Amino acid sequence: MSYYISVDLGGTNVRVAKVDDFGNILQDLKSPSFALEGADRVTENIMAMIEQIDGLSAAKGIGIGIPGAVDTYNRVITIATNLPGFRGYRLFDKLEAKFHLPTFMDNDANVAALAEALLGAGQGLPIVYYITHSTGIGGGLVIDGKVVSGRRGYAGEIANIIVRDDGQKYNYLNPGAVENEASGTAICRMGQETIGKEITSAADVFAKMRQNDPRAIAIIDRASYYIAKAMAAIAHVCDPHIFVIGGGCANASDLYFPLIADYYKTMVHDLMADIPISKAQLDEPGVIGAAMLVKSHLE
Repeated sequence: MSYYISVDLGGTNVRVAKVDDFGNILQDLKSPSFALEGADRVTENIMAMIEQIDGLSAAKGIGIGIPGAVDTYNRVITIATNLPGFRGYRLFDKLEAKFHLPTFMDNDANVAALAEALLGAGQGLPIVYYITHSTGIGGGLVIDGKVVSGRRGYAGEIANIIVRDDGQKYNYLNPGAVENEASGTAICRMGQETIGKEITSAADVFAKMRQNDPRAIAIIDRASYYIAKAMAAIAHVCDPHIFVIGGGCANASDLYFPLIADYYKTMVHDLMADIPISKAQLDEPGVIGAAMLVKSHLE
């Protein structure tokens, strides 16, 4: 049986795991990422954690998922908002030089997409589009078991897709971007504006919807419309066999997935309207996906 070293790197914490071909986590280490101490400190910590993995020399390679864009052709991080000093940083090369193992890295949504495509809700399907619907909105496209990262690592960065012409400017994204109109952050913001300061998260709005609060129903309905609009744009480019939606908001899939499906059907060609929209199945897509990144490149 083959196994791989997985690194799930975030702005707060990092996990290093030993994962087999079937996505089983055989060993799992956790640590603060030390992101504010700089890229070299983060890298030193990751290396120390990898050295604790049993049977390291027999691993097939190292896979890394990060919260940012990765230029996989030039093997460099192009943007990592939560990891100061990592833009242009050659983490690939440092780990390969240290451990003499093939090393691959991609955006955390992309590796989660790969995990769901190979071992989760999209298993066995040729084209899988994964959407993470949480604090923000991200995505990943997997075709024939391979992640499509794009020329500079921005493939799947769907947060910036414009779905509303009269949207406001909230951050670095486009006015009317889907993340600013339908993410967990946006749902919370609209909940506070409409319902009140008792709303502290998107989960509170979903809870109000379960209580048949018309204000919450309207907020989630509108967010679902904008998500469907983004999905229709995606579908007309890649015509996936399935959309898989994960992230914290997907815990309320029973409330809003049917809304998304109904809106989506009105926005695409007739023969595209029956696409399945599934909740993500895996509990650890980031850790598993980073390992599958190695497998997908070596096979």
